[in-house]
Amino acid sequence: MNIPNILTMGRILMIPLMVVCFYWLGESGRVWAALLFAAAAVTDWFDGYLARKLDQSTALGAFLDPVADKLIVSVALVLLVEHFAHPWLTIPAMIIVGREIVISALREWMAELGKRANVAVSQMGKIKTALQMISITVLLGAAEGSLLETLGIYALYGAALLTLWSMLIYLRAAWPELKR
Repeated sequence: MNIPNILTMGRILMIPLMVVCFYWLGESGRVWAALLFAAAAVTDWFDGYLARKLDQSTALGAFLDPVADKLIVSVALVLLVEHFAHPWLTIPAMIIVGREIVISALREWMAELGKRANVAVSQMGKIKTALQMISITVLLGAAEGSLLETLGIYALYGAALLTLWSMLIYLRAAWPELKR
């Protein structure tokens, strides 16, 4: 175990805490859930940075990092879909979760072919992730009916559009193998 892996495990452990805060601490609990989600987003960047900087990349970290990201984002989106219970939030959440499933399967399949590098994380994927993390943080913690909540919804739609765009980039990179 090294510091980057400990940070990744910490992100996974934040998930049940985020859910507890969201449901059982009243209105302030949503703010606490948002803060936990934001902390997870920061540790996501920080653990990758430390793994590269300190040359502490491990197989465990390479496996757990994307799992932790997908778990916390999916759980946060489920909380938001349940909380708002409106199609206007369900649609971008479906796009985001659906894309994660498609790209995870694509990466696994490409790895079996020995061509995992063809679908490595792109700059577009990093921008998408940043907007996604910001929008989810805002929506978890914003007061209902506030301007901040409205901005969070617009940002989530922006993240969903970037999600589709980045998926197309990955699918295009894998297309020569897919059409065989």
